Amino acid sequence: MKRVNSNPRPGWKAFAESVGFSFHTFDGEPYWDESAYYQFSMQQIEQDLEDPTEQLHQMALDLVEDIVSDEQKLQQLAIPPQFWDAVLASWRAKDPHLYGRMDFSYNGSGPAKLLELNYDTPTSLYETGFFQWVWLEDQLMRGELPQGADQFNSLQDKLQQAFSELSLPQPFYFASVTESIEDKGTVDYLMDIALQAGLNCRYIQLEQLGDIDGQLVDLDGFPIHGLFKLYPWEFMLQEDFNNTILTSQTRFIEPLWKCLLSNKGILPLLWQKHQGHPNLLPAFFDDGSTLQNGWVRKPLLSREGANIQLVTADGQALQQDGPYTDSGFIRQQLAALPKFGNNYTLIGSWVVGDSAAGICIREDNSLITKDSSRFLPHIILD
Repeated sequence: MKRVNSNPRPGWKAFAESVGFSFHTFDGEPYWDESAYYQFSMQQIEQDLEDPTEQLHQMALDLVEDIVSDEQKLQQLAIPPQFWDAVLASWRAKDPHLYGRMDFSYNGSGPAKLLELNYDTPTSLYETGFFQWVWLEDQLMRGELPQGADQFNSLQDKLQQAFSELSLPQPFYFASVTESIEDKGTVDYLMDIALQAGLNCRYIQLEQLGDIDGQLVDLDGFPIHGLFKLYPWEFMLQEDFNNTILTSQTRFIEPLWKCLLSNKGILPLLWQKHQGHPNLLPAFFDDGSTLQNGWVRKPLLSREGANIQLVTADGQALQQDGPYTDSGFIRQQLAALPKFGNNYTLIGSWVVGDSAAGICIREDNSLITKDSSRFLPHIILD
């Protein structure tokens, strides 16, 4: 694994905007960055990332039955008690799931260490599945990459296949919050894939969801029987329409049981059941104790590095502010991100259905990866 400097494609920003990637830059700072790329061997991809991703995914799924059957575990994950039965029903009904992303600390050798699961509303989807693949094809054509270079990236194909196999109700709705350009871009991308898979799709702003007699409806009062919502379950359960979730005949993607796996509390539960697994880090529900050789304290429901506290093995302390202060915390042993030059590098590994589907790379100048961290493409070269 190595970081290789690269010449950006001429006019890539104009192209990005022409294909809906309007969030390539945030506040004047680059989000998409093709001034470099990461290079992996096929062995690193297959043995160190792809295989562990599928194994860890199955281990996480195997935990769901344990959690829905145990009130103590549901309390540890801060699931509101009025939704316990609904979560159980969603799991026992085998409500289908679409996708998720694992985040790893990995430096090219040794087992990748699981940092967290993003299994409800993972973003970086469009950048991974489409834009970095186009980058690969363009750079090969321009001679900027070695011939034979490939990419671990079947994300778009697997998503299209999944949409065609899920037997979703139609019309199928896609929703995001109005003010997020990034979320809208992600939802537009998924809608386009679903359309290619033959679904009848409609977009609705999340704020436009209505309720008639306990059924979610659109602006025209038509019932919404199928909904992809790029909005976290923990937020959904706090909205004014949260009781409608219990009565609405709506198939949600992601399903309600996914709220268990997008919760940081899944990390200590995985460690309890699989202590010593090479891809897992010691993790515990926070009791104020510390871990040797550095630790990270994470809120159960934090996103994009918010409210993370981190202490390195030599005592260096870092903290990221944020809004996630009203739930419990976990502590996880620190697996410091590898550093390439001045860049700390995080690998996201995608799952569609139950299969590994590709990776994405995020860089930051801090050990804490945030929403402002840069996205860099990758290649496989043997």
